[in-house]
Amino acid sequence: GAEEERGTRGPSQAVGSRNSSSMLLWNALRGQARGATSVACRASAGNKNKAFSTAVDEVSQVIPEAVDPAVAKTKFGFEVVKEEFVKEYGSNCVLYRHQATGAELMSVHNSDENKTFGAVFRTPVENSTGIPHILEHSVLCGSRKYPIKEPFVELMKSSLNTFLNAFTYPDRTCYPVASCNTRDFYNLVDVYLDACFYPRCIEKKDSASGKQVFEQEGWHYELEQPDPSQLSFKGVVFNEMKGVYSSPDSVLGRVCQQALFPDITYGVDSGGDPRDIPDLTYDEFCQFHANFYHPSNTRFWFYGDDDPETRLEILSNYLKDFEANQAAVEKSKVLTQQKFSEPRTVTDYYAVSESEDPSQAGQQKAYVNVNWVLEDDVFDVETQLAFGFLDFILLGTSGSPLRKALIDSGLGEAVCGGGLEDELRQPTFSIGLKGVDASDEESLKKVEKLVLDTLSSLAKDGFSDSSIEAAMNTIEFSLRENNTGSFPRGLSLMLRSMTGWIYDKDPFEPLKWEDQLEAFKGKLKEQTPTKLFGDLIRKYLIDNPHRVTVNLLPNTTLQAEMDQEEQSKLDVLRKSMTEDDISELMKKTQELKTHQETPDPAEALKCIPTLDLSDIPKESQKIPTAIRKVSSGGEEVEVLGHDIFTNDVVYSEFAFDMSSVPKNLLYLIPLFCRALTEMGTKNENFVELTERIGRKTGGVSAYSFTSPLKGEEKPCAYIIIRGKATKDKFGDYCEIVEDIIGNVQLNNKDRFKQMVFETIAGQEASLVGRGHTYAAGRLGAQRDMASAASERMGGVSNYVAMKELAEKIESDWDQVHQDLQTLRNAIFKKKGMLVNLTADENTLSSIDDQVNGFIDSLPASASGLSLGEDSVAWYQGKDSGLLLPKQNELLVVPTQVNYVAKCTNLYTDTDYEAHGSSIVIGKYLSTTWLWDRVRVVGGAYGGFCSFDNTSGMFSFMSYRDPNLSKTIDNYDGSTAFLKDLSLDKDELTKSIIATIGDIDSYQLPDSKGYTAFMRHLLKVSDEERQERRDQILSTSLEDFHNFGDALQSAMESSSQVCAVTSKDMAKQAEEEKKDLGFDTKQIL
Repeated sequence: GAEEERGTRGPSQAVGSRNSSSMLLWNALRGQARGATSVACRASAGNKNKAFSTAVDEVSQVIPEAVDPAVAKTKFGFEVVKEEFVKEYGSNCVLYRHQATGAELMSVHNSDENKTFGAVFRTPVENSTGIPHILEHSVLCGSRKYPIKEPFVELMKSSLNTFLNAFTYPDRTCYPVASCNTRDFYNLVDVYLDACFYPRCIEKKDSASGKQVFEQEGWHYELEQPDPSQLSFKGVVFNEMKGVYSSPDSVLGRVCQQALFPDITYGVDSGGDPRDIPDLTYDEFCQFHANFYHPSNTRFWFYGDDDPETRLEILSNYLKDFEANQAAVEKSKVLTQQKFSEPRTVTDYYAVSESEDPSQAGQQKAYVNVNWVLEDDVFDVETQLAFGFLDFILLGTSGSPLRKALIDSGLGEAVCGGGLEDELRQPTFSIGLKGVDASDEESLKKVEKLVLDTLSSLAKDGFSDSSIEAAMNTIEFSLRENNTGSFPRGLSLMLRSMTGWIYDKDPFEPLKWEDQLEAFKGKLKEQTPTKLFGDLIRKYLIDNPHRVTVNLLPNTTLQAEMDQEEQSKLDVLRKSMTEDDISELMKKTQELKTHQETPDPAEALKCIPTLDLSDIPKESQKIPTAIRKVSSGGEEVEVLGHDIFTNDVVYSEFAFDMSSVPKNLLYLIPLFCRALTEMGTKNENFVELTERIGRKTGGVSAYSFTSPLKGEEKPCAYIIIRGKATKDKFGDYCEIVEDIIGNVQLNNKDRFKQMVFETIAGQEASLVGRGHTYAAGRLGAQRDMASAASERMGGVSNYVAMKELAEKIESDWDQVHQDLQTLRNAIFKKKGMLVNLTADENTLSSIDDQVNGFIDSLPASASGLSLGEDSVAWYQGKDSGLLLPKQNELLVVPTQVNYVAKCTNLYTDTDYEAHGSSIVIGKYLSTTWLWDRVRVVGGAYGGFCSFDNTSGMFSFMSYRDPNLSKTIDNYDGSTAFLKDLSLDKDELTKSIIATIGDIDSYQLPDSKGYTAFMRHLLKVSDEERQERRDQILSTSLEDFHNFGDALQSAMESSSQVCAVTSKDMAKQAEEEKKDLGFDTKQIL
């Protein structure tokens, strides 16, 4: 519901799943050029029409002055180490050291309202029991000032945070928060500081509750019946890592890192290996906190427009109770790996299912990755910039020479390895192929040889001038734009600063790039690019003996072996258990469950600081939107303009309706969209086109957008070409889009086949890693035309179609080519087209002629098509044949966890009518009943629900879940929970505030313009949004009870289950839930 309010309909995310993936953000040069990882956020937005830009000329607001050094020292105990104005981000940065403890603080003052705080600890490990990861989860489960079970969840339920999470890296643990509301921000900071330094999980005086947190989040033995054969391991992190270890891509990353760094902390898994996690003791866990969670080992970060003195006051109130602990500093130092004297080769394995289809026998594929440790320590800024640039030229686009050489070789199906990784102490470089024939040893060797030969050739011959110009423009554009998506800019800068600071280097240096970039440009002219990049390639890659080639091979028995190993560990305990032991363990199991299921008293929850409803704006935020109509060729095209400051960047969307796309070609849409920018045109091959896009724009992409429309059978379905360019190059941008629409080269069989194999490889990784999106997609496709079309274009149906297409390309390429031409003719036309532009008013006016010219270049309507009415009836919502049959499904893949979805429709199966309270209720249900039952008690990494206000679909989903049948039971139990709910005024108010935070999500300028566009497409008016807001603000307990009644009625009337699961767990579910009559399909 909140997604619809904002106009962003992306894949659902597990609510509150504390993100523990290491390497969250790539280096700035690549993170934004290639698409930095972003995390879903909730926020209250501030100045509607103001963007905080890196450009110095836009920083006109008054930046808060730094605290007088004398005051900082005498009043708060902080001495100034260094102060510097960082022009790239219009920020005055002060590095402080706390005199008594040695804690360091980077205080960044600027005019950004999206304030960010972080506490970062160095946390190196010696084994793979996952201590830092389990501790990261556990410290947020109650503390000295906040002695309740889940302060983290209470903050999710009640704050206006724009970011609330924690990360475990291989050598550090980060606790960041962000908010635009100053009071809310300081509330978040206080809860996190208390959690880090005084967590309940290590309280030995109350060892029961402290140890219970460790067992819940880490691992424990579970036995619910007096039958030792039912003994099992449970725990949130234990199960999360089972999910991670089910993903071949994750296994590859772990094997490569450990092979490169066998002697130091990077040689083990800080996240935890499920085989080792049960070796961790509670005492070791507590000692780890004592060793590393001390101010002397902490780097604090504050960023934004709040008062600099208040920052010092907050920290000094916590730090005054500590003394210096040099032992913690020494223990936490991250050592370096001694360089190898010669290259190595490592072979390891990942689990795959044994195919029941004889035609699939022998088709299991290997991963081959070539990896280097580049340097003995952190790169200096000059080398980091140069190698980051080289990395982008080698791998940054599909036309980059190293990437292209690997794909063109036909040795594998898709590139793997992320190139340069410089967030750890020693930078690495990694590149290879997945989908290599595992049965052919020569093919495995050829991948390594190809990588080395290609690098040698590039070192000798260099790169084209156009590729260097394209890379320079792309990198500089992304640096100046500083577009971090929904990820707070302050957090992006914090993680960037930590890449040096955590190793006792200067925290300012990673933030500066402008002078270094100019110096780098000068160096390119002096030395010539061939010499500069050739020297880098030779020194760090070709002549570098610290190289490991990893062959990761498929193994059909590995999963059974891992399961047996786990059972053998349990057997040791089973064999020694007496009846008293069994009774005692059953008692402990029940005590933990009772603790988990018993809610905190309402009075206890009042310890969590919260805002008042009076702090919440009553009016919906409006995004400035002007609509003009362009008449051309007998058609009228709507052009939406959003007057928002963007620092002379134009953000553009050209949307073409899919009214003429035949149903049987829907499966080709994602590949067709890729083909537009990745197959070249009649005048340029795809490398030349990619370079032109890089030289002239900030990027161009094409994709499909589908959504139900409220009260209509007809779906909203568009192909959108989205991009950005500076005002002076917007004409070039329009020419590029016009070129790819009119002249795209679709008759390139080999290139298209490569794209199909890359798609298949990506889908196979996604099916194992994000199974909940596929499961929910299957259920949606049983219900409405938009979801059915989406499933054809990106779900399990599409994966099956891609496998068939790979064969059809060989047997009937002419037909495939003809189908692609049909799509081009069907899509690109003036009729039904929309244009969306975001920039300031003067910029929008200056590009009117270019926009008009682009519209004039298009045909008026689809031509040259011979389509029967039946083939396009889906677009009118009149083709039930597109819908999947209503049934319960189990989709079998090689995995150690489940992804369980259940859906129903409140509009079609009951008389429930859309109401704003449903958004509050869905969020509350996710953060209470589902969090407690599916995650806390059940041990899943995530359990959540979503209600689509547009279609009426209510969906339950779980993520990396050890259970299947029990999770379905918990979904079913949610209706009684809602119907019987008793909620005091404070709890209700907190839920309303957090929901408004979701809806008023902080957005950068491009996101605001895009949100307004989505609302226009979905026919959501400002009046309707205000009505919805009023309903949210007046949500009552009666609304919860009524929703519970409607949900129960809908689920009893018609609800379906779909789960992505393993072969063994599918058999168990078939037995336990015979009434559901599962249709089981092996997908992988």
